[in-house]
Amino acid sequence: MRCNSARRLSRGLESIAAAGFDNRLACVYILRMRNKSPEAKHHRLIYLLNVAQRRLQRWMAAQPASEVTPAQAGLLFILGKQDGVLMGEAGAALDLGPAGISGLVDRSAAAKLVERRADREDGRVWRVWLTPKGCTVLAQAKTDAAAVNAALTEGFTGAEIDIVARWLTSIQDKFPRDLTRELTRDLED
Repeated sequence: MRCNSARRLSRGLESIAAAGFDNRLACVYILRMRNKSPEAKHHRLIYLLNVAQRRLQRWMAAQPASEVTPAQAGLLFILGKQDGVLMGEAGAALDLGPAGISGLVDRSAAAKLVERRADREDGRVWRVWLTPKGCTVLAQAKTDAAAVNAALTEGFTGAEIDIVARWLTSIQDKFPRDLTRELTRDLED
């Protein structure tokens, strides 16, 4: 099997070189990405991260006992720590823009989980407050989140989970929200 892999790699390098691509190291990297042999393990992190996020979101949204969406639960968690937070602060904490947080607060207010009030000192900004129903749902959301976190961490040591958490946090640092907005704007221009 190794001989076949080496021959395929050699043929692949020759065809890429014939096409005018002369960076041999980059060629090897590109070809190894396609190689399914155990020696050429490629984690496909972007794909795995996206699939995991979509499956988790769909699973959580489909739970019959859940009164709220994952996004609404996130808003309730923020308000549980600091009730009466500015809408912009809640949006920043949830990585949402102005339109996203406005829609989330609208849906949460329609479900009687939160209420929006003008700030006493600056009537141009809005604060978001938990309602009594929101407090009750928050308690259930905390219980549900603890169960999901237990399922997510099952089979892994605390040290392994610390590494996963550090890696996921590093993504936020490497790809900040503002940079993403700037790149999107550049692509649109």
